[in-house]
Order: sequence, then structure tokens, then C-alpha cells
Amino acid sequence: MPILVIDAGTSGVRAAAVEPDGTVRAEHSQEFLPDSPAPGLVEFDALAYLDACLAVARRVIADVGAVDGVGISSQRSTAVVWDRATGLPVAPAQGWQDLRTVGECLMLASEGLRFGPNEAATKYVDIWNHVDPERRQDLCVGTPDSWLVWGLTQGRVHATDHTNAAVTGLLRSDGSDWDQKILDALRLPRRAMAALVPSSGHIGDATALEGSPPICGMAGDQQASLIGQGGVRSGLAKVTFGTGAMLDVCLGTSTPKTSRRGANGTFPIICWSRGDELMWGLEAIMLSAGTNVQWLRDDMGLIASSAESAAVAAECEHTDGVIYVPAQLGLGTPHWDYGARGALFGLTRGSTRAHVVRAVLEGIAHRGADLLDAAEADAGITIEALRADGGMCENPVFCQAVANATQRRIEIAPVREATVPGAAMLASLALGLHDDWSSVEATWKPAAVYEPTATLDRDMWKRAIERSQAWYPDLSALNF
Repeated sequence: MPILVIDAGTSGVRAAAVEPDGTVRAEHSQEFLPDSPAPGLVEFDALAYLDACLAVARRVIADVGAVDGVGISSQRSTAVVWDRATGLPVAPAQGWQDLRTVGECLMLASEGLRFGPNEAATKYVDIWNHVDPERRQDLCVGTPDSWLVWGLTQGRVHATDHTNAAVTGLLRSDGSDWDQKILDALRLPRRAMAALVPSSGHIGDATALEGSPPICGMAGDQQASLIGQGGVRSGLAKVTFGTGAMLDVCLGTSTPKTSRRGANGTFPIICWSRGDELMWGLEAIMLSAGTNVQWLRDDMGLIASSAESAAVAAECEHTDGVIYVPAQLGLGTPHWDYGARGALFGLTRGSTRAHVVRAVLEGIAHRGADLLDAAEADAGITIEALRADGGMCENPVFCQAVANATQRRIEIAPVREATVPGAAMLASLALGLHDDWSSVEATWKPAAVYEPTATLDRDMWKRAIERSQAWYPDLSALNF
């Protein structure tokens, strides 16, 4: 029987039945966009979100029948707070993109506590402090994975795995437990926190689903994608090019020297946990990737569809000196400049639509190379090849540009998003359907491979990056 995977994303939810080799038998999805009631606010109805996840899961079970177990992949660092007695959220969930706690992060930094507004810690506190004190005695706080486990087990289990816990800002630097000193400083009671469980192992039974299948695998979306692309041993890396982009590399079981941002702008992550073993890695972040192609389509009108960007870019062999910096939301790794902004350089009277479209694709590829350079520098290793998934990987011109910018082999995943097979692999390991991590790695079969065929001008790129930075100095001064 297959594994049922629930993939709870930022803009939608889906469920799929996955065989041990990663083959997807059935899949259903539902769009679920967050609300933005004011600039900087990103929130959603957590109960409706849970209902949507249960609906797509039940549709898959209706298609395939009984399943061996359940795996969960979810957006990370989104904050949900609910009443343990009623099982109802006390306020809208605050999405990981929500910036309402920027002021609190700056205030806490002055007290020696470093949090980013994208971490769940200050979001929990913000929701908690808006609840009547008499109601706080029986509240639970959690990320979407723990909220889903609560719903699937009908309130019997409040748990999260290490991959999700590690990006809340509340975990000890060695990953062993919640940091009591931080909880005390934020006035979050330990009783409200989820139990820490391995990413692969029995978590509870999904009694809300027919047959009550065991929940046996759970990971944050980026870690699930890494596992889904066979990145389960030291030195293996993947990059996901979606709305934004994230590069994750698996490093080993040694605890990192720091739990904060490295010198080159990457962050330590827990790739997965199994039994008492934690696999550590690094993550590099691009704030905007596919959004730049959407801008070409929806706002500039230079292309009719995202897919058309490949054909238009292919009309010219190079950009003729046009450089595009994809910094619509600022720059992430390695610069972390929230005041940087997108820019086009090198335009001449001869610059055409094709030059601009190609420059946008190559600019995103350059940023991918920046992520790779930063990960290698902070980890002290050489990454020989990059595995890649995400919607932009359906564009062959873009994939070739990534190979040329990084001067690495780029191996494209056989599925658009590898989160689903990754969560399935974690559950399969727990159920004995896979013997060990080597058998998980052996499932990796890229759909396409791109080798470097040329070079992109990285020196010119660095000059363009420098000129795009500090466009809004006050925002550039923010440091989380």
C-alpha cells in the first residue's frame, strides 16, 4: 500500500499517494491563499486550513483505498495558537512572511536576544499577548505541522519534529530540546509547546482519516525537498526555485558551532532526525525568484505566460550586457539587505524584449550561484553538483543559465516539487519500507541534467549587486 502525504504549503495544500520508490499514484490539491489585511501582514484561518488538508487527504484515500501511513510536509515558521480544550484557534495564524513583529525583534535584539521576524518565536508571543490572561492557561502553540498532527489525531497529540522546531528560534543550539531560558525570556510556558519527535518514526494515529493510518514522517518543506531529491548524506545539496529560492546542503551529524547566521549569510538547519540522530545542514535563501517572472508577465506585459519566458529568452544568445538584479523584496544570502531593490543595468537603444527577459532569468541564476558560493564558504566544502526542483526548473533556458552561472552540473527532479516524495521517504523508513538512508538516496533519478556550456560574467554581476544595495538605507540598516 502507498504512503499518504499531506503537503501544507503557503499558497495551497495538496495530498498524494506515494509508492516507496517515489511514484505518485494519485494527487489532489486546493488553493489556499493567505490574507494580507494591511501592508506587512500575512495571516490565514488555521481551522479552514486544516479542513482543506483533511479534504484533499480524504479524496486521495477515496481514490486509492487504504494507505500504510502518513507523511507530512509543511510551510515552516508560521505560528498557530489554539485552545487545548476546544481545539479552536484563538486568532488567525501568522504566516512566515508576516512582518508585524519587526519592532519586537529590534527591541529584543537590544536585550541580547536575536530573532528574525520570519521566525515563529515572536509571532507566538504576539498572538499570546492578545489573548485574555484567563484563557492562556490551556493554550497550545505550534507550527503548521503540529497543528496538522493535532487535527489528524483529533486532539490526542501535540508534536513537532526537529526540522520545524529548529527554525522557530526557540530550540537549543544542539537541537536537543526547547531552550528554557528563551521561553522564560519570552514568557511562553513550557506546557504550551509541542513535544519534540523524530522526523521519521511513529508520531500518532490519524484517527480523523479512514483506517486511522499511523503518522510516521514529518519535515519542513525545504528539508522534505532535500530528502525527496536523495540529499541524505554529507555534501549533497538541492536548490528549490519557486516564488523564492532556497538552497539546502546536508553536512553531517556534528552540531554546528553556532545557531545563528554564518559569516556568508547561511543558516544552520536540521535536515532530519531519526531515533537519537540529528542530521545537520545549511540553508541559503533568495527572497524573490519566480516572482520576477510573474512581474514580467503580470506587470510589464513582456510575456503572456511564465512558460513563454523560455521561448522569448531563446531569441537571443546573450543579454548584450543587460544585467537584472532580482531584489524586489531585498537581498537574502549572502547580503541580507532588506533595503536593496531590483534593478536593470546596461540598457542601450538596441536592448530588446528578449534581452530583458533573458537578463531576468540569468539574474535569478546568478543569485543561485551566490547561494552556492555562500553555502560552500560557510560549510568549508565543495558542492560538486546541484539537484533542483520548483516551478522554474520547467524552463530549460533558465536551467542552462544556472549551470553556466554556477559552473556545476544541475540535475532536475522528476517531479515539480520534491516535498511529497521526501515526506513519503521519512514515513517509509519508519515503516520498514526502506532499509536505510542509502536506499532513499538510490531513488534519485533526475529527469534532466544540464552541464555548463558557457560562462556568465560574474564580475559584472557583482558590480550590479553593489549598485542595487542600500536603495532604502533605513531598511538596509535592519539586521536580524
